[in-house]
Parts: sequence; C-alpha cells; structure tokens
Amino acid sequence: MTGASLAPIGVLLLVACLIAMLSRRLGLPYIVGLVVAGFGIALLPNAPALPLSRGLIFNVLLPPLVFEAALQLEWRRFRGELPLTLTLAFAGVAIAAAVVAAGMHYAAGWSWIGAAMFGMLIAATDPVSVIAAFREMRAEKRLSMVVESESLLNDGVAAVGFAMLTAIAAGMAPSAASVVPQFLWTLGGGLIVGLAVSGVILLIVGRTDDPLVEITLTTIAAYASFLIAEELHASGIISALAAGLVVGNLGWGAALSEEGKTRVQYAWEYFAFLANSLVFILIGLNTASLPLGKLGSVGAIAIVLVLLGRAISIYPLAVLFGGSRWKLPPAYQHTLFWGGLRGALALALALAVPATVPERTAIIVTAFVVVAFSILVQGLTMPWLINRFGLGELPPGGAEASRPG
Repeated sequence: MTGASLAPIGVLLLVACLIAMLSRRLGLPYIVGLVVAGFGIALLPNAPALPLSRGLIFNVLLPPLVFEAALQLEWRRFRGELPLTLTLAFAGVAIAAAVVAAGMHYAAGWSWIGAAMFGMLIAATDPVSVIAAFREMRAEKRLSMVVESESLLNDGVAAVGFAMLTAIAAGMAPSAASVVPQFLWTLGGGLIVGLAVSGVILLIVGRTDDPLVEITLTTIAAYASFLIAEELHASGIISALAAGLVVGNLGWGAALSEEGKTRVQYAWEYFAFLANSLVFILIGLNTASLPLGKLGSVGAIAIVLVLLGRAISIYPLAVLFGGSRWKLPPAYQHTLFWGGLRGALALALALAVPATVPERTAIIVTAFVVVAFSILVQGLTMPWLINRFGLGELPPGGAEASRPG
C-alpha cells in the first residue's frame, strides 16, 4: 500500500479528531458529527472513493468494536439483566423483523425473501451506534447496561437469523430439520469459539507482565474469536461478545498485571475511537454517493416500518416484566424505543445479500436510508430525550466533559 493510498485515511482521521473536539464543545453526539462530515466530504471535488464493504466492516472494524463493548460489561450486572435482555433480543428481533418484512412485502411489493432479509438485517439495534451514543451521554448505569446488553445480544441474533435466510435464498429447504441445527450451531458455535479463544489467550497472558504483550494478546483475542467463528460458519459477533466478557471479567481479576489493566483499557478505548471514527465517516461518505432519490418513497415506508417494529418489540414485551425486578420504567421503554439506532452491522448484512435476491440493490440503498435517518434524527435527539427524562449522569449542557467513542 502506497503513501498516496493511505493519504485519504489520514485525512479522515484528522477530520474525526476535529469533529471530536467540536462535538465536545457543542454538546452534540459525536457519531452524528462524523456522519455529517462524511456527507460533506463526499460533496467536495475529487472526494476520496472509499467504499464501505462487508469485508471491511466484518474483517476489520466490527471485531474490535464488539470485543471492546463486551470488555466493559460487568458480568454480574450483565447476568442480572439476562432474562430481560434475552427476551428483548430473541423475541424482539423476531417481532421487529416480521413487522418490517410484512410491510415491505405488501406496501413496497418486495418478494418475501427480499423483504424477510431486509426485515432481519434492519431489526437489530447496532452496538457500534448505540454504545457510542449512550456512553457519550453517560446515561444511568442500569439503562446503559440494558441498552448495551440488548444491543449486543440482538445484534448476534439478527446476524444468525440473516445467515439462515441467506441459506434459504441459496436453496436450503426451510424445514425445522435443516434450519434448527444450523441455527443452534451458528449461535452455540460462536459461543464455544469465543470461550475457547479467550481461555487460551488468558492462559498465555497470565505468564507475562509486559503491558505491550498483554495489549497485543487481547487484540488477537478480539480478531481470532470473530474471524475463526465466521470461518466455521458460526456467529463472529457472539464469539467476540463471549471473548470480551471473559477477558473483561476473568482477565481483570487474575491474568492481567496491574499496569497491564490500565494500559489495556486505554488501548481499547483508542481502538474503539479509531474504528468508530472510520465507520461513521464512511457511512456518511457512502450514503451521499447513493441514488437515494430513486427510492425516496420506499425509504420513507421502511423508516415508518422500522420504528413501528421497534415499538411493538419493546412496549408489549416490557409489560411481561411489569411485576418483576426487571421492570422497565416508562422512561426506559421510551429510551429503548427511540435509542434503537442502526449502523454498520445493518449495512454489512445488506451488502451481503445474495445477487439472486431480486431486490438486492434496493435493499442496500434502503438500508443506507434507514441508517442515515437513525443516526442523524434519532441520534441527534437522544441527548434531549435523556435529559428530558432525567436519565443522564451529566446535567444538561455538561456534555463537554464526555469522551466520544
């Protein structure tokens, strides 16, 4: 790779730094600023052509982002919310996907397989978008835990469901005998790979007290867990989630040295900042170059259906926990609904739709429309919503103290 080919990336990172400084001063969501900056760059003469491909998202950007998010989750609190978050993840994704799929089939005239694939890929809230936004706003600890956990889990569930639909589109008979074993392997295999990789890495980490080696080994854990699982046709997202939870909870307690803990945490905050910056600038850059006008009405239909599906997957399911210790206050429910941001994962899955699906191009463009709306409209209004319900740890106007990414 030549210096000239690296120059656009350097420019994007410089823009990301400037956006980070500006968003901190203005108290605006960092990810919104990045997408807007990407739009602006795309309108300049001789704008860099940096396509946002599935390979870039899955093989480079998503592994460290999922791993870093899981690394920060405290297992005791994560486990305490599992009955709620698993219900929201599994049942919620199924409900939201069904609502969107039915709507796109009947309202937009898409084939059932195209509508189902779009419904599944857009049903999950993207952890990259959600976690970046909620950390920046420093929402209440329980709210952050529920939002982040549900986002990571339903992200994995949607990816597994999408893999099933891809197999059906390729000719697999949609029967319980064929779908159930593959679903269990995709989910369970990802968990097994993540636990195995993180276990081996912690055994090695325990034999060194060199912080640089420890940072390198945790980086290997992030990428190896994700990529090995994907190679075995299991869920890389579930695998990286499991690996991050193990390293973040067992590693802090025993394997990592005292100096290593601090350095590893700072290193992963930087990795997340770097990956977030590239993801959201590229989203803006690529969205601006798409023929969005040709699918304006379809995009509007999709946005309405996605919001409707999210509402139906949150409010009725929350009622099930009304009399339990997992009860979600109304303010939490509204925040979960409106804070269901979409991002890089939806675009990666859209780009992976097989060419045999008639609506492939329309799915990609519509996914970009929904993601852009999610980040620019929902993301921009989330700080107001958090402050409106008094769910933030920072007072209104105190966002300048937050750290983006």
